[in-house]
Amino acid sequence: MLEAVKISKEFPGVKVLNEVNFKFYPGKVNAILGENGAGKSTLLKILTGAYTQYDGEIKLNGKTVSFSNIKEAQNAGIAIIHQELNLIPELSVTENLFLGREMLTPLGLLDTKKMEAEAQQIFEKIQLHVNPKTLVQKLKVGEQQLVEIAKALLSNADIILMDEPTSALSDKEIENLHRIIEQLKVEGKTIVYISHKMDELFRIAENYTVLRDGNTIDAGEMKATTEQDLIRKMVGREVLIEKKNSESQFDTSILKVNNLNLSNPNNKTRKLLQDISFELKKGEILGIFGLMGAGRTELLETIFGMHPNNSQYAIEVNGTNTFHKKPKDAIENGLAFVTEDRKTEGLVLGMDISANISLTGLKSVGLLNNTKDKAASQNYIEKLRIKTPSETQLCQNLSGGNQQKVVLAKWLTTNPQILMMDEPTRGIDINAKNEIYNLIKELAANQMSILLVSSEIPEILALSDRILVMAEGKIKASYLASEANEDKLLKSALPE
Repeated sequence: MLEAVKISKEFPGVKVLNEVNFKFYPGKVNAILGENGAGKSTLLKILTGAYTQYDGEIKLNGKTVSFSNIKEAQNAGIAIIHQELNLIPELSVTENLFLGREMLTPLGLLDTKKMEAEAQQIFEKIQLHVNPKTLVQKLKVGEQQLVEIAKALLSNADIILMDEPTSALSDKEIENLHRIIEQLKVEGKTIVYISHKMDELFRIAENYTVLRDGNTIDAGEMKATTEQDLIRKMVGREVLIEKKNSESQFDTSILKVNNLNLSNPNNKTRKLLQDISFELKKGEILGIFGLMGAGRTELLETIFGMHPNNSQYAIEVNGTNTFHKKPKDAIENGLAFVTEDRKTEGLVLGMDISANISLTGLKSVGLLNNTKDKAASQNYIEKLRIKTPSETQLCQNLSGGNQQKVVLAKWLTTNPQILMMDEPTRGIDINAKNEIYNLIKELAANQMSILLVSSEIPEILALSDRILVMAEGKIKASYLASEANEDKLLKSALPE
């Protein structure tokens, strides 16, 4: 149904795609694999009319096509689910869904009721439990991801491009999406699927195309290959993820959280977090697992001083009682927080690497020290292996994995004792993920204490010394890494 012939694309000084070829078939999931920066997202932007200047030929149903804009691609039956959420926070969910294709009454006014009714129908199909009138900015990242999926399904397109659609979803939501995809295949839709989750691809994809450094490396049927073979083609070498040795003894307590409660700001009688108590030791990696809505992100935010008016708790940092009224208090107590959404909360995309890394060191009054900032940035670029021409590169031009490394560098400049990480490898490739895993283990070996939130069970099991499982705003179970497994974690995470 969709074919590319020798597609090439250049930006100033960089050839992003080099004579890329592929064929995508109806009624099948066609996977595109490659590291961050391999050219996958650029390819999708060409297919959807976002990039109009390129060499080569796109064929739709055997006929050569050329889109002048995104609307033309949509009219031709091509829809996309973006990895980096493409929603307008200040508009409602319904307004985002129907933006550019609004329903009107006979008088030419917006037919809000009809749009909200259709939105509710699609929400039931994908099991998204939000009010269509809710502003997008009030939704969690995982819920926003489901809104992106709803947008694509509402268009009734023949070709649906999915760019990391499950990166912010829990296992339950992923299963639901896969159920929807199976139905779309029965309807003869063409699914183009980008994901760094290999187990996911082997579950749902029939065909694959591998890109590396903008080149087509290989294509074929998923059933005829293996995970290691695909990784080798993506990276150009073997990548082995080693499980952390969790036999160490952790004696010194660095953080104690006692009876932490967080009220819902819209309903004070309802608690988002209830009676949470735990202890973090020096040099320990404490994993926190749970399904979407379990309260994992809210827990880290509360500890970091982001909800002082709605929370009650007692915290000890290095044996000293404290209460964080604002993030600045937490930072001064040696805490750092790598948030889930690096694009909106972790980085200023229009600023360069050096400026972003220096943000946590800014004082309320004072002059910038460009020489010092440059030296610090160069040090972290080398230490974290950030792929960039220089520290003056804008963060918006970096791949997802390298953007995440900049966020890490920004917080490491504060020399934290406690590093809190919320989904630190969301939407990044296997090689960059392995590099971040090694960095996390190295930081812990140097006696930094880490609170790690992840919805990926293999990640939690590979990195943690001890694991807390959350459900419905409470801690439901605690395991040593040596005694935990996927089955135990999933059963403990299910709501009662």
